[in-house]
Amino acid sequence: MTNILLTGSSRGIGAAARASLETRGATVIGQATTATDTATIPADFTEPTAPQMLWEEALDRADGRIDVLVNNAGLFAANPLDGSDIAWLDGWEDTLRINLTAAAQLARYAVRYWQKTGASGRIVHVASRAGHRGDSPAHWHYAAAKGGMLALHKTIARAYAAEDILSYAICPGFTDTAMAGDYLESRGGDGLLADIPLGRVAQPEEIATMIAWCALDAPPSMTGATLDANGASYVR
Repeated sequence: MTNILLTGSSRGIGAAARASLETRGATVIGQATTATDTATIPADFTEPTAPQMLWEEALDRADGRIDVLVNNAGLFAANPLDGSDIAWLDGWEDTLRINLTAAAQLARYAVRYWQKTGASGRIVHVASRAGHRGDSPAHWHYAAAKGGMLALHKTIARAYAAEDILSYAICPGFTDTAMAGDYLESRGGDGLLADIPLGRVAQPEEIATMIAWCALDAPPSMTGATLDANGASYVR
């Protein structure tokens, strides 16, 4: 049985990924800022010590073995340029800490754990189309964090493939979650769909299918790859 630590598991893509992974027989230890069930560990990633506490508790719950880390937790909140200096900086730092720094901390703990135990391992990073093409003027921080996640992913893949520590990244575009819904509304609602050749946003279950495949099935030779899911709105 595969033991998986999945961050941001309480809603949207994370909840769909949890269901998909559990259907495949994996044991999933979830994380949310506030836990809503006993299978989810509460961890507030604005706190620098939260990722370490999460990792240690997850490892304990998994009887000392974690096979896959899925970095899915994210914050998407507007940060207007004309806000106060301190408000803009606070917004930047919260988003970078939740979306990138916590993911890097957890990846570090995972890599060191697999190196120490001699086990193979996988990390799946849920990044964003914004990491490639940027985002709106109020979302510099979000695009920067997701671009940083992609660089982190590539570095891990190149550095540790020889140790059978693999890294995969997924870049969704707009997905039908509360987070994306707020953004769509702020940018003109359904009119924004004109930029998506598919004619609709992705469903969380579509991204969850990709997460489960990367976590359980993707071939080792694919380490370092980034999979896009944006309805052809950004084709690389």
